[in-house]
Amino acid sequence: MSSHKQSRKGRYIAWAAAGVLVVAGAGIAAQTSMAAPVWPAQKTYTGRAFDTCTAPSAAAMKAWKTDGFYGAAAVYIGGKNRGCSQPNLTTSWVKTVNAAGWKLIPLYVGAQPPCQTSKNPEKFTASTAASLGAANANDAVTKASALGMKTGSAIYLDMEPYDITDTACNDAVLTYVRSFTKTLRAKTYRAGYYGFSSSSAKAIATATDKTDLPGNLWYALWDKKNTTTADWPWDPKLFANHSRAHQYMVNSKETRGGYTITVDRNAWDAPVAIIG
Repeated sequence: MSSHKQSRKGRYIAWAAAGVLVVAGAGIAAQTSMAAPVWPAQKTYTGRAFDTCTAPSAAAMKAWKTDGFYGAAAVYIGGKNRGCSQPNLTTSWVKTVNAAGWKLIPLYVGAQPPCQTSKNPEKFTASTAASLGAANANDAVTKASALGMKTGSAIYLDMEPYDITDTACNDAVLTYVRSFTKTLRAKTYRAGYYGFSSSSAKAIATATDKTDLPGNLWYALWDKKNTTTADWPWDPKLFANHSRAHQYMVNSKETRGGYTITVDRNAWDAPVAIIG
């Protein structure tokens, strides 16, 4: 996401290569369609959220909470393609920031498409997409659970830009995402997805077959508009029931309560983690 996985220059090169814009789409009903034990009530946050590569210190989080501009923060809980170390991201940190009033958004940087130009440590192929999707989802649940994020929480899969006109590649992505999503739901975690509106998110929003696709879409459209509706590029019925998030600004250097952090800004109206 923004500079968190690639340099800013690299991200724009990737955009150009993939023809990237940004998108979203699906709905809560799809999230619990699989047979599962008992689904906890969804914990929804509506308001501004930020994401940044390394989770800030507990002191910084407490200071940033004082002005009330943000109410939620996305944290990178795992994945071989995660771009930053996470010295602060512990069970104790989660409890502390949750007690301070923060809502947390777990983000997992899973395997990436075979046609993606960036050199990620983990990529899937058509033949490994299903198995890697399941393995990554199991790892994401293990990581989330270890941090105190309970069943019923949403976990968002980070899929960076790729050429969705490459049919074989796009089919492999959908296979991977379906496997990831199905595995999450089997463990009673809600499935979310971060992607770009003209590539990775568009592939999900415009897929004809919605089977086992994520029920929450976080779309990157850097238009500086704090909305999940006014710039929504797809059918307004898609992802309409508190299932959308919009990354609308990146690399924003902000100082709050004496702590300066470079963040991406998001308009949020979707599920977050349930902290135990």
